[in-house]
Amino acid sequence: MSTDDKNSGMAEQKGAANALWGGRFAGGPAEIMERINASIDFDKRLYAEDIAGSKAHCAMLVRQNILTAEDGAAITAGLEQIHQEIAEGRFTFRRDREDIHMNVEARLADLIGPAAGRLHTARSRNDQVATDLRLWLRGAIDRLDRQAQGLQAALIGQAERHAGTVMPGFTHLQIAQPVTFGHHLLAYVEMLGRDRGRLADCRKRLNELPLGSAALAGTSFPIDRHLTAELLGFDRPTANSLDAVSDRDFAIEFMAAAAICGTHLSRFAEEILIWCSDPYRLIKLSDAYTSGSSIMPQKRNPDAAELVRAKTGRLTGALVGLLMVMKGLPLAYGKDMQEDKEPVFEVADTLELCLAATSGMVLDLEADEARMRALAERGYSTATDLADWLVRVLGLPFRQAHHVTGRIVKLAEERDLTLGELALADMQAVEPGITPDILSVLTVENSVRSRTSFGGTAPENVKRAATAARERFL
Repeated sequence: MSTDDKNSGMAEQKGAANALWGGRFAGGPAEIMERINASIDFDKRLYAEDIAGSKAHCAMLVRQNILTAEDGAAITAGLEQIHQEIAEGRFTFRRDREDIHMNVEARLADLIGPAAGRLHTARSRNDQVATDLRLWLRGAIDRLDRQAQGLQAALIGQAERHAGTVMPGFTHLQIAQPVTFGHHLLAYVEMLGRDRGRLADCRKRLNELPLGSAALAGTSFPIDRHLTAELLGFDRPTANSLDAVSDRDFAIEFMAAAAICGTHLSRFAEEILIWCSDPYRLIKLSDAYTSGSSIMPQKRNPDAAELVRAKTGRLTGALVGLLMVMKGLPLAYGKDMQEDKEPVFEVADTLELCLAATSGMVLDLEADEARMRALAERGYSTATDLADWLVRVLGLPFRQAHHVTGRIVKLAEERDLTLGELALADMQAVEPGITPDILSVLTVENSVRSRTSFGGTAPENVKRAATAARERFL
């Protein structure tokens, strides 16, 4: 190759490298710059949202006579073809074009020529990416809400089946009072209800349109941002162009809500692990949600629950990571904010997987009702019922009743007996006013039946609560 040919080739290469930027840049970027600057490897997930935003922006430009109807039609047709190419896997994403916006725009130019360049009138990649991410998160929140609702349905179904199944209730992982398994499961239905509420609040707050804010200052073109917002299903356009392009509150809020939901799932996963463990053996999971050991043939490991428990760390870590990215950024846009999408995607994907796995385990689990009842009888779990009887029947102040009950429990411990097995005379030796009626409150079944206060564990309460939960959440 001649020197002239080499120089010509280098010029063409530099020109190609900077075709998106024009005359300001004479030289091509370093290879490492291309690697650190490009986001197409992950933001290509935004293609549908990016194209939807571009179509709405194009329609608005035509309506406002900023773009001719002919150019608008060509742009829309080209965008629809690009959408089809990407959906069918026929689109070539190029890293040298940096991101989804430039990849789509470059392909549009290939398809329709110079008219493609008119699409970027009155907008910037800054407001474009903020719009794309809000659109994507709207869809992600809707999917997660359906998943959380499905988990609630699974929990409510099991709660209805086990409204009267007695199990031990714990505080400090010590047997405390008898409850029903259905009551325990409905506690997580309430948690998930709050999780869904947080996601719904987040969706409501993020549903404002940044597009038309341009780079940071708005635009001199006579655009109609309210029309664009309407076309894309936003409630309104954002009120401040600086805030619009630099705000990532919506992403942080989403990740915070997801981390709280993940924490709830992790707590439930831990309980599944405890309930499956050999000392407890309160439930069983089938082969569908367990695995074996490579060396111990007898093992059935509840790996699905362990992984749900572990993946909460990803959710919290991603949230903290984005908070650190945003904490020192001045207005308006900084390339730092390119680091928002990967953690958002990871959080949405991880939470969706954890919700699905937890739903599967809830539907799969089989409760050992006899074992639950037997364990509920341990640990003097009806001691509070004894104290309540002393208050209700004998009129003792609760603190005195608590002291009397403690002495009776100590006596039963010394003789290795349950409270129900302890002789009436022995209890009367501690408190002479005790009558044979005391024995009626010392069974675990009577204990749970007596907890009739609103929100309590009585089986009839649980049935009503499950019905109410169906009406509230499903």
